[in-house]
Amino acid sequence: MEIIPAIDILGGRCVRLAQGDYSRETVFGEDPIAMAVRWASLGADRIHVVDLDGAKTGERTNAAVVSQIVDSVNCAVQTSGGIRSIEMVRGMLDEGVNRVVIGTGAVKDPEFLRESIAIAHDRLIVSVDAREGKVSLQGWTEATDIDALSFIERLASQGVQRIVYTDILRDGVTDGPNFQMYERLTSATSVKVIAAGGVGTVEDIQRLTDCGVEGAIVGRALYTGDIKLPEALSAAAV
Repeated sequence: MEIIPAIDILGGRCVRLAQGDYSRETVFGEDPIAMAVRWASLGADRIHVVDLDGAKTGERTNAAVVSQIVDSVNCAVQTSGGIRSIEMVRGMLDEGVNRVVIGTGAVKDPEFLRESIAIAHDRLIVSVDAREGKVSLQGWTEATDIDALSFIERLASQGVQRIVYTDILRDGVTDGPNFQMYERLTSATSVKVIAAGGVGTVEDIQRLTDCGVEGAIVGRALYTGDIKLPEALSAAAV
């Protein structure tokens, strides 16, 4: 299983939000680029960069920072936040981003989703962010009645190969991942699943490995030191 450190950018700084609440941010660094270099130097093979400003506004607010991260590290970079046009998808792939993550656009614009699948293939990830099993949009600020599991099954039927599934109520609070949901996803769908939200201990990582997910995005616990990246990488390799 792959361990993927998260770098969430808001106002140019490296932050973490609690349960997706923009009013509950903790700043962990003023320089996201330096943070990316740090995780890469500690052994990360991939980094997950989120433009939180973009996720809320639908514009690539921190595009320049993402590009600088790509140019500064020797590992793969996947990115999300405000990617809602096919021009953005093409542009980011051309800039060297390894994988592009779309969320709101995949729900609200079926044609955009079809074109993204056709262009990016396995370099496309759909982010499924759920609150109590229902999909949330616009940087988790907009609730829907869309059942997350049904939506993921539909994505698989359309050719999506990989998703990031985030349980919003567990994100940024290290309460432990939603293991039951990850077990359901890996057994009930054909897509590759990356887990996000609530990873707080090395034991959580070991349990996610048993769930059969392809990777785990780890954020707050790395920044607080509750998880050391080398330990996480070792636990995931077992």
